[in-house]
Amino acid sequence: MTLDAPHAASRPTTSDELRAIALEQFASVGFAGTSLQQIADAAGFSKSSVLYHFASKEALLQDVITPAIDQLEVMLDRFAGASDPAKGRARFVDDFIDFLLRYRLEVHTFINQGQSLRGIPVIDRAGRLIVRLSETLCDETASTEDRLRLGIALGGAAYTLVAGATFFEDEIAPADEIRTALLTVVTELLAPVTVATGPRTDRNQKA
Repeated sequence: MTLDAPHAASRPTTSDELRAIALEQFASVGFAGTSLQQIADAAGFSKSSVLYHFASKEALLQDVITPAIDQLEVMLDRFAGASDPAKGRARFVDDFIDFLLRYRLEVHTFINQGQSLRGIPVIDRAGRLIVRLSETLCDETASTEDRLRLGIALGGAAYTLVAGATFFEDEIAPADEIRTALLTVVTELLAPVTVATGPRTDRNQKA
């Protein structure tokens, strides 16, 4: 055994490289705007090499998105099973920040492109989990403001983490500072500050 063996063993595989390139392309260019040829070119492989590892672009999308969706489902199950709702919510928000930081490209892809990618099984599964997340954090008494806060917390945080370098013309801040700031902002956004009272008024009903 040589001293180089551990480094060789830890080298990313071709599949890993293709996943990383595809995820970057899906998040930045969009799934519809990305072709297998573009992924192959960016990775330095032939299109046939991509198809050797992944049967289709949809299969590649499923492979790169599924780990994030699996983790979100685990978090929601843990939140739903919490004996103390307040503590469970606080832990969920804390876990959710780490989730966003780890899976920012995946979250950006399935939240911000979800509407246009309906019908793709992995995206539909993500959509069902987002609905479940909404129902868990915002029950039937939640106001319109609470629901808007949830949407902004999810979509806004994902967008900012992905587009931050462009939006701010540089890195937003050191990683630990970003996490602290995200925790503060998302906690505030997900805190139920209003409660809808009484029946909802039909928008077409005349005063």
